[in-house]
Amino acid sequence: MSRKPKTEILDAEEQLLVRLAYACEVQGLTQGQAAETFGITRLRVNKALAEARERGLVRVSINSPLGACVELEHELCDAFDLDSATVAPVAGENFNIHTILGSALGQFLTRFLAREEVCLFGMSWGNTLNMATRFIEPLDRPDLEITSVMGGLAKGSDVNSYEITTRLADLCNAAHSYFTAPVYTASLESRNILRAQQEFRRSIEKIRAADGLALAAGDMANSLLLADGLPDDVTIAELVEAGAVGDIMGYFLDQYGQPIDHEINQRILGLDIEDLNDLPNVIVAAGGINKVPIIRAILKRGCVNHLVIDERAALCLLEPVR
Repeated sequence: MSRKPKTEILDAEEQLLVRLAYACEVQGLTQGQAAETFGITRLRVNKALAEARERGLVRVSINSPLGACVELEHELCDAFDLDSATVAPVAGENFNIHTILGSALGQFLTRFLAREEVCLFGMSWGNTLNMATRFIEPLDRPDLEITSVMGGLAKGSDVNSYEITTRLADLCNAAHSYFTAPVYTASLESRNILRAQQEFRRSIEKIRAADGLALAAGDMANSLLLADGLPDDVTIAELVEAGAVGDIMGYFLDQYGQPIDHEINQRILGLDIEDLNDLPNVIVAAGGINKVPIIRAILKRGCVNHLVIDERAALCLLEPVR
């Protein structure tokens, strides 16, 4: 007496899904070729492949260190309502966070600045943005203007706004302009006097009309701003006591993304922090576990369109929402 093998009977729909998935994903047929082979429309093939993925009949495995980063990018976009995110992979313990982030930001800016609709771009300063200029591919954009968006440090440095702006403009064969002012004024009174000047108002209006900005974020331990930019009458300890977790454009924020109640935030010469809400393509590049609190605070403001971050910081950032 013969014994029939035990089989699972698949309905006609599932058989079609599996056969289409095998033809396209394994055999390498295009959707047009699959449509012709199975005698159906390309739209039907497209919908069938989508359904096969939804039902778990097809699973895609990416065998690359970037696979996990790409997944994190989608999670970040969903969690913080971003237009895009770039997560730089981190391997081992011996790495330079500014080089890793600078490389990722440089590649992003190469694509972004090549867009013809981008005519005016604002550049902040700091180690990561400085490093990004080492990774940007040369462009020919004589119709583009690069402008600095923050006041500069009195101390000469290749991470200062003037040097970075000039270097980026040279790489793009673009024009450039400077926001010639210190980050902070000596007092609130002197800030009001300077902001009333016509030249200052014109510079601010130009930055507000930018098609995009690249900004860095500083923490409360190793920030370049803390080391070289704070006024002599302001201490790190009092900023921390006021609730600061870091800064963006010189504005010190608390964990909720609100400016702390300290005079330092009224002495800034530059954009108002609320201006970021109205600007398109606000790009923030920051990473390292130590910067997770300030990155989270900035994202809570809802003003960031594009985030460049490292893999470890991204994982920490997503811990409360994963």
